Amino acid sequence: MTTETLKSLAQRHAAGIKGGIASICSAHPLVIEAALLHGKASESQVLIEATCNQVNQEGGYTGMTPAGFRRFVEGIAEKVGFDPGQLILGGDHLGPNPWKHLPAEEALSRAEVMIDAFVAAGFTKIHLDTSMGCSGEGAALADQVTAERAARLAKVSEAAAARSGFDKPVYVIGTEVPIPGGAMEVVEHLQVTTPQAALETVEVHRTAFAALGLQAAFERAIAVVVQPGVEFGNENVVFYDRPAARDLSAVLGRMPQFVFEAHSTDYQPVPALSALVDDGFRILKVGPGLTFALREALYGLDQIAAFLFDIPGEQTLHAAMERLMLAEPNHWGKYYHGDEQALRIQRHFSYSDRIRYYWPHATAQAAVDRLTALLGDRPIPETLVSQYLGALYPRVAGGDLIPTPRNLLIASVQRVISDYAQACRS
Repeated sequence: MTTETLKSLAQRHAAGIKGGIASICSAHPLVIEAALLHGKASESQVLIEATCNQVNQEGGYTGMTPAGFRRFVEGIAEKVGFDPGQLILGGDHLGPNPWKHLPAEEALSRAEVMIDAFVAAGFTKIHLDTSMGCSGEGAALADQVTAERAARLAKVSEAAAARSGFDKPVYVIGTEVPIPGGAMEVVEHLQVTTPQAALETVEVHRTAFAALGLQAAFERAIAVVVQPGVEFGNENVVFYDRPAARDLSAVLGRMPQFVFEAHSTDYQPVPALSALVDDGFRILKVGPGLTFALREALYGLDQIAAFLFDIPGEQTLHAAMERLMLAEPNHWGKYYHGDEQALRIQRHFSYSDRIRYYWPHATAQAAVDRLTALLGDRPIPETLVSQYLGALYPRVAGGDLIPTPRNLLIASVQRVISDYAQACRS
């Protein structure tokens, strides 16, 4: 799990050499399989990241510890024949966020245990995010406090790395990002990070690391998270405005150790993704956009099965997911707004894709299993692919894709991954 590719990003940018890397932020097994198959075919490294809420020492919402997540990903890699030496694992937003309802010291102590577990398990790209206030604190903290807490976690990380046997981790700092999963409302105006804010983020962290004797660790800090002016809400996407980010991009010339990491790049078209990479946003994170594509394919297959086998509406996958989400609204109730029609649309078709939290549920898994068992391994008639999975039709008609249900699911996710691959090598 080498980090040399990540370490070279800033040098390559400074030299005007094109290229970046996509960060696959998903715990869905089909998404991970699609990413690893794409990496195998293109003979490229694959960066897969887990957030502090997805995966932690208490299991997170996936039920997996960092060691468990690594075994999960490597099991898929073994199944598809992907070289594990080409796999990079990252931990995203690692800090006290899962425990911010607790007093700061208790939350940070738990975050230390989490960081230790991630690094000991071989996660070598570590985003330190301690920006959130804990119980009794404001929602956001002063930069100096954030940096001091980040350095505290980095100290734990360095100790874990010394005994892990894996590469020493590289670090990502900064937290100027939207809420995980995208904004809750229609997004109209975004404030691009100012050049001065980016510079101050670097310097305040440099000072905090040095205060704990972590200068060598800070030399492995490779990226700063900033807001380049991209975002998605439930109903709309804000596309990259290159002129608006010109000054931010230019400031990398004053911080040659770093590139920028861009979050919430989901649903950006290839020209926008390519422009981001060229402008120094060399790490592009994508998550909901991948499971959105997977859901599109599942629902397309659902419609195909309903037609082929004359399935009543209440027995479809779509109906099963609607019943599940209505019965258990905890993953969407606070995030979707509007009348009943608006809520129904958002439950299934929001860009924020909060339906992704339901796919691991036993009820959802059973419904997907019923659908795939019904369709079997027989190729879908290409005219039905054209009708219900039109984006994949050109590959099917051209003979490049055998339209079995599994192939169509993988191909739907890989359409998104291919956009990122094109942008990152262009």
